[in-house]
Amino acid sequence: MNMSLETLAPKLSQIDYRKLRAITDTRVHQFIAEATDLCKPEKIFICDDSPEDIAYIRHQALLTGEEKPLATPGHTFHFDGPYDQGRDREVTKYLVPKGDYLSKALNQIDRDEGLAEVKGLLRDSMEGRTMIVRFVSLGPPGSIFTILGLQCTDSWYVAHSESLLFRPGYETFTKVVPSKSFLRVLHSAGKLNENMISIEHEKKRIYIDYVNDTIYSVNTQYAGNSVGFKKLAFRLAIRKANQEGWLAEHMMIVGVHGPGGRKTYFAGAFPSACGKTSTAMLPGETILGDDIAYIRNINSVARAVNVECGIFGIIQDINPRDDPVIFKALTNPGEVIFSNVLVKDGKPYWLGMGCELPKDGINYTGYWWEGKTDEHGNPILAAHKNARYTVALKSLENCDPELDNPVGIELGGIMYGGRDAKAYVPVQQSFNWEHGVICYGAALETETTYAIVGKEGIPEINMMSVQDFVSIPLGQNIRNNLYFGRKLKKPPLIFGVNYFLRDIETGKFLNGPRDKHVWVKWMELRVHNDVQAIRSPTGLLPKYEDLRLLFNQVLGREYKREDYIKQFTIRVQENLNKIERAKEFYQEKVGDAPLELFDILDQQHKRLIKAKEDFGNYIPPSMFE
Repeated sequence: MNMSLETLAPKLSQIDYRKLRAITDTRVHQFIAEATDLCKPEKIFICDDSPEDIAYIRHQALLTGEEKPLATPGHTFHFDGPYDQGRDREVTKYLVPKGDYLSKALNQIDRDEGLAEVKGLLRDSMEGRTMIVRFVSLGPPGSIFTILGLQCTDSWYVAHSESLLFRPGYETFTKVVPSKSFLRVLHSAGKLNENMISIEHEKKRIYIDYVNDTIYSVNTQYAGNSVGFKKLAFRLAIRKANQEGWLAEHMMIVGVHGPGGRKTYFAGAFPSACGKTSTAMLPGETILGDDIAYIRNINSVARAVNVECGIFGIIQDINPRDDPVIFKALTNPGEVIFSNVLVKDGKPYWLGMGCELPKDGINYTGYWWEGKTDEHGNPILAAHKNARYTVALKSLENCDPELDNPVGIELGGIMYGGRDAKAYVPVQQSFNWEHGVICYGAALETETTYAIVGKEGIPEINMMSVQDFVSIPLGQNIRNNLYFGRKLKKPPLIFGVNYFLRDIETGKFLNGPRDKHVWVKWMELRVHNDVQAIRSPTGLLPKYEDLRLLFNQVLGREYKREDYIKQFTIRVQENLNKIERAKEFYQEKVGDAPLELFDILDQQHKRLIKAKEDFGNYIPPSMFE
């Protein structure tokens, strides 16, 4: 018997002891022992992914009050504290050892200093509680894509969420060779109030130690901060991918039906609240993933898997008209966790759900009534803008049958999209892989949203929608993307999409919520070269006749030429400004940006200047035909 396992024995039941002993990798025992010694839990529960263990976790989440039942069978709700409603950039930091370097754009702290701080906050944090140990498989088990993970937490809500979001990993851990690496997460909700909500938000810390592939999270319950294998472990996967020559991306995966019964798979990178899940959930298509994708070169083909098997999605604006499939899953019996919604008479309510909301109820601030304000006098909405739902993908009727394919699916296209009110057209195709990676990916610009703690509406570069998660120099990540595509026989086509373009005069959105389905259908046709395109300075644009036909086929409505002209007019100065902002960002904040990035941006700049000389500042697409 190894000493770590012997040390843990007093806190384990006989059954849990046998479960842990079945895993022979002593590094597992050591991590759990170190977590136990630091956090001092009263008991340890080892989840072996059996139906009984999964049911026990859900029962404990209800018994402790971390979750409460709703009227619909299987539905529960959870509240995070008022200051714990999104990913918290300010307190999420990389632990950087002396002599190492990360880009200035990344939040970081000296490793020794950060470890001392976060371990100090975790010390004795689990006294009187049970530490739950979860084993997960990121990607289908037994696959070339698989990365294993181990999390210790004192939150039954976090453990329950992992049951819905990730594939089981215990069985794989019992068979794994001791040399295989795995990710580690240690989380404690910290001090809780009578409503089981973390209350020491000023001591919230989420620290990522890439030296030991370990994540520390304390004084938070919001799943983006506490479910370690979401965006936190994603940071470590990006590092691993860059070292090994594959891609770990903040991307959804959707299967799009085309003519003759074919299906084409697309991955799409969108910052939070920019349309990623709604694109993955297009009616009539199939969803394979909504958040994180691993992409590998397999026999010179780009193949991808969904790291997860569930959705932790933003619920605002989900309604029966625009999101019929997910709305059905959220309103019918089945296992769903709602967080930070409004609850009244056993029913959940959220902003934009397509019905009138109650005038009072309970939400993350306690009892709520219409007109309630916070301590600064600001109105408190019925539900938080970043209210969420957690659901297993297989509970959706449009779940793609290839979800657990160990070799993944072949990607036909990749799309990058952000919130861009002024410059980019709704959809365009890059000239080649490099142009797409740089002008649509590296130069991806968006506005900050309610999914991140802080001010909304601030324009910012968000490189490939992974900027918050990159634990290596940003330039290295761009190089890895460029090299990856060059090694493929037929790289996926790259598209830029923008659902948030506004009218120059009125300021109104030029895209309707359902228009994205037409843009995606056009992309599917382009992958198979079924339609032609117009070459503009910023990319290849759709032809009006093709979109008019698609609007009729997909949405059953007329598409007016004047709408096409407004949407696809190249706004030269706005695009030139966009290039300058991107160049400024990479010159000032990214010390290792590849020269190729500036060359490709400069080429786009020259094309725009030439077009401006020939046609003026606002150029309708017909001028390029």
